[in-house]
Amino acid sequence: MNNFNDPRLAVRIGDISLKNPVIMCSGTFASGIEYNEIYETQIIGAVTTKSFSLKPMEGNKPPRLCETSSGLLNSIGLQNEGIDYFIKEQLPLVKKLKINTILSILGVSSSEFAEIASKIIKIEHELIAVELNLSCPNIKKGGITLGSVPDSVEEVTSVVRKTLNIPVVVKLSPNNDNLAEMAKRAKSGGATCVSLVNTLIGMAIDINTFKPRLGNIIGGLSGPAIKPVALAKIYSLYKANILPIIGMGGISGWQDAVEFMLAGASAVGLGTVNFVEYDAAVNVINGLIDFISRKNLNNISDLTGKLKAGQ
Repeated sequence: MNNFNDPRLAVRIGDISLKNPVIMCSGTFASGIEYNEIYETQIIGAVTTKSFSLKPMEGNKPPRLCETSSGLLNSIGLQNEGIDYFIKEQLPLVKKLKINTILSILGVSSSEFAEIASKIIKIEHELIAVELNLSCPNIKKGGITLGSVPDSVEEVTSVVRKTLNIPVVVKLSPNNDNLAEMAKRAKSGGATCVSLVNTLIGMAIDINTFKPRLGNIIGGLSGPAIKPVALAKIYSLYKANILPIIGMGGISGWQDAVEFMLAGASAVGLGTVNFVEYDAAVNVINGLIDFISRKNLNNISDLTGKLKAGQ
């Protein structure tokens, strides 16, 4: 096993400093507490918690998961115990385990995000950053998500940034064609960086019953199936040179992580792979160390945006 504190893996994403570029995606790793029974999750660059709302949410009706070709459809509906639960019950354990935490939050309005942010003030010194989940395809308000409206992206980012003194990550959806505009609005609101892509909208049908395989009918597709789409979105946004990018979407191994960084990501998120490979983060970190050693790179960040397009 390699040295997980290898300084060549250290990266900066705007004002965020990480010991390595590996981040656990929201909703796929809880808060890292359970996985710590298998390996020390403090070795990970950061763990993004599942998204917490102002009040507890029950989520969507089952079935909530459906396997597809090289992917996974989910319609969890952002079930969570509420922000107070994280602060009172989970944060003490996270601190004890020295897990580097990005707290993901969600709301249906800018005022709700502001109220959640006001609760975070007292614990912000325990966090690396806060992520604004503006892109879940399973939760809608008035038929449209907050992350689909440029004005809303800027407004929500701004109210949270004015309340907190820690970096703000805005999670963008691949289901919008105007990612550059959304990133510009996030920047105007004071975002440190953006994370993308979240899941693609999808569905599946049982041909025997003629019924949808998800209780919510529509869900979010993740896993290897969406990797090419994610790479293209990240490459396009990187070329626009708006904000640093945390890239995610179908990463299964260290080779995928290298691809995402070459496309323009400053760090990478592991999501669905955690459901099939319990030590995916360990394997990716080890693979990246071996890779930069073979390539004789001074730092993993030397890979970011180095795609040799057109040559």
